[in-house]
Amino acid sequence: MAYQYDFGAVFDYTPVLVKGIGVTVELIAFGAVAGVALGIACAWVRTQGPAWLRAPVAAYVEVIRNTPFLIQLFFVFFGLPSLGVQLGEMQAACLAMALNLGAYSAEIIRAGIDATPKGQYEAGASLAMTRFQVFRHVVLKPALKRIWPALSSQIVIVMLGSAVCSQIAAEDLTFAANFIQSRNFRAFEVYLVTTGIYLALAILLRQLLRLAGRCLFRKAAR
Repeated sequence: MAYQYDFGAVFDYTPVLVKGIGVTVELIAFGAVAGVALGIACAWVRTQGPAWLRAPVAAYVEVIRNTPFLIQLFFVFFGLPSLGVQLGEMQAACLAMALNLGAYSAEIIRAGIDATPKGQYEAGASLAMTRFQVFRHVVLKPALKRIWPALSSQIVIVMLGSAVCSQIAAEDLTFAANFIQSRNFRAFEVYLVTTGIYLALAILLRQLLRLAGRCLFRKAAR
């Protein structure tokens, strides 16, 4: 007997899907902003920061980059409470995503900083700028411009990786898909629709990041 497709059984749960999309957007919005900010700070430490901070930051970057995101998520959600740090599922998911993106973006941004010609540092110093002012006004913006496509791709990857946050009951899109499938048993239709939604979110996020890059670096070039 041929399989009878029934996508209506999926769209009967449209409010659940919409809520899941909203939670996924919240996760990536916080994770992207906090993660990139953390990445910039770590990149500064590893290139120009105090020597005593470089080893701890390097250790953080290597640990995060060489362990699965799911394990990091479980450590934040299940491990930190044993140390007295109580976090809800959304707080744990946001923190884990920020820490994950921070480590990866640190290496990407560091590569952009390392590609900065020494003449730009000397030009900043000739204007009596401090080291931090040189980094902020002379080095950082051109470095971000050089690595923006790679950084944008990493943000999209982290957004797609947020699907594992459903393992700690964060009610994201994957959580919604699992919930719907457990109710209507239409696994093929549910996960096909979910795949399409993730694809649309990834394309939309990439286009938003491309637009943000154009606006940011056009303004910086003036």
